[in-house]
Amino acid sequence: MIRISPATVKQAGLDHTPGITRRVRLGERAAAALDAVLVMLPEGARPEAFSMLPQAERWRELYTPAPAPGSVVATRLANHHHTRAVVGVLPRRAGTFETLFLAGRMMKEAGEARALALATPGAASDREVEALLAAALAQDFPLPSFRARPRPRRLSRVELIGTPAVDLRRALAGARGTNLVRHLTALPPNVLTAPAYRRFIGELARRHGLGFNWLDERDLKRLGCGAFLAVSAGNAARTAGIAHLRYRPAGRAPRSGAPDLALVGKGILFDTGGTNLKSHRGMLDMHTDMSGSAVALATLTALAQLRAPIAADAWLAITENRTGPTAYVPQDVVRAANGLTIQVIHTDAEGRMVLADTLALAGRTRPRLMMDFATLTGACVTALTERYSGGFANRPDLAAALVEAGRSSGERLWSFPLDADFDADLESKVADIMQCAVEGKGDHILAARFLGRFVPEQVPWIHLDLSSASRSGGLGHVTTDVTGFGVRCTLSLLLEQRILDRLGKDAR
Repeated sequence: MIRISPATVKQAGLDHTPGITRRVRLGERAAAALDAVLVMLPEGARPEAFSMLPQAERWRELYTPAPAPGSVVATRLANHHHTRAVVGVLPRRAGTFETLFLAGRMMKEAGEARALALATPGAASDREVEALLAAALAQDFPLPSFRARPRPRRLSRVELIGTPAVDLRRALAGARGTNLVRHLTALPPNVLTAPAYRRFIGELARRHGLGFNWLDERDLKRLGCGAFLAVSAGNAARTAGIAHLRYRPAGRAPRSGAPDLALVGKGILFDTGGTNLKSHRGMLDMHTDMSGSAVALATLTALAQLRAPIAADAWLAITENRTGPTAYVPQDVVRAANGLTIQVIHTDAEGRMVLADTLALAGRTRPRLMMDFATLTGACVTALTERYSGGFANRPDLAAALVEAGRSSGERLWSFPLDADFDADLESKVADIMQCAVEGKGDHILAARFLGRFVPEQVPWIHLDLSSASRSGGLGHVTTDVTGFGVRCTLSLLLEQRILDRLGKDAR
């Protein structure tokens, strides 16, 4: 049995950060010590832009004639190290996603490197620098591997050439958060069990000075969490629970102890579909169904690393969805923590069940904003593919800010309707609400309407259906199937859009 050890965070390389230095120019000797030099140029840049680099004429030859916008071209410099030289041409009016995508392609062309330089001559901005750095840190990060071979060498040094004043602390926190999500989501289901996840969370909480409490099944029964316990009933062991973590900025005590922000994540460690058993293909990658909990966890740790002035909690609903003689079945009626009764229709709609109770518990703390993250519905993938994720909000200004955060972060979001008349499809004859409709039409919208019944009406709330958590070939700057989607857009919403300020200091 492969187990997560007490030193998992360190062993996974989650703390690894290469040395980062800045230079106005890159000299011949410095370039000869590098494995690769990556240069991102805006479309229409003149060859004189290479004057800050060694062997400028060789770069100009590579760039003549100018490659098409979006192209990546490469050669090697004439030095003893045969340093790889890579040029990417950024199209005019390219957004953050296109910039990240180009940076990811450039890193693939550069190959494995221990030392590299990132250059953005011409009309460069923080966005281009940050995109190259994010791509470098994503490619360098090794996903979990259990092969009998040593781990490849890691990136040790990054030179930023001719760069604007990019916020390195923010860039590194975002990259670490994305890589944390990728690491956890890629772990096999016999490795990331509920006890292992609990140990991992505890270690991470100690490292970042977070408060941590684990609500086990006995606690959840006492709290009336019948929806969560219905899903966990089919598990072989009574190890499921809800993790509650707290970050409080130094020197600040929120009024009445209420947090500014509650982050809620779906942590289904493996989803068989339960009694409504999935097919072979549908079940194959269901160890990734916990990605939402990883996004909530990683966002909280990023806020702690940045010492952000935001009092934040994370609530992670951690269980499996198994089948067997004790598993819940269609037409069961269960009572959630807020007192609502739920008629079960389909046991493979388990995510909204565990989130219902978790949202209800988080809502009792009266946060100024609640956000939940979940790989919740196939309907969202059908609507958007894996290139976008779906966003829902119970306030129009939140929905607009969410789309803008997706645009500025490069993690694209599409806002779906949340009108009250959708509730007609969830009316039950025997309970307060049906878990889902018998038909699958618009299930991502109905799931959001269902979850909204467990959020206090006066609390602003955002729901992210993470259809982009996994995509064959990767997404943006991440070139692995597991993308880590969610941390970048959430940090943008909180730190760039400053959504909590816009909600008002006393919003409840």
